[in-house]
Amino acid sequence: MKSTPDFIAELYYRTKAEGGRSTPVWSKYRPQIKFPFSDMQTSGQQMFIDKETVHPGDTVTAEITIISTEPFRNMLYPGIEFEFREGLRVIGIGKILEIVNKELLQLA
Repeated sequence: MKSTPDFIAELYYRTKAEGGRSTPVWSKYRPQIKFPFSDMQTSGQQMFIDKETVHPGDTVTAEITIISTEPFRNMLYPGIEFEFREGLRVIGIGKILEIVNKELLQLA
């Protein structure tokens, strides 16, 4: 995995009652990420900022590094929301706050 993040996002982890996890996750967790403009998913490592562990129901800011950036070039922008998943189960919702990897920026 590359060392530079692709974007910073706010992440909300769903509770078990909302269909999410029942156990916490630790920084460097790698769920699948799905953006609304495509059926394609990618793996994305989450490095939590100022936190090591996140529990269901928590909101956290994280640096996200995705495995393959090519399919998402010129498609991402601050404010776009995405799902993060374990298989078919949506365990949380994220929103991009800042694009770090400029190759991913949506063209104006």
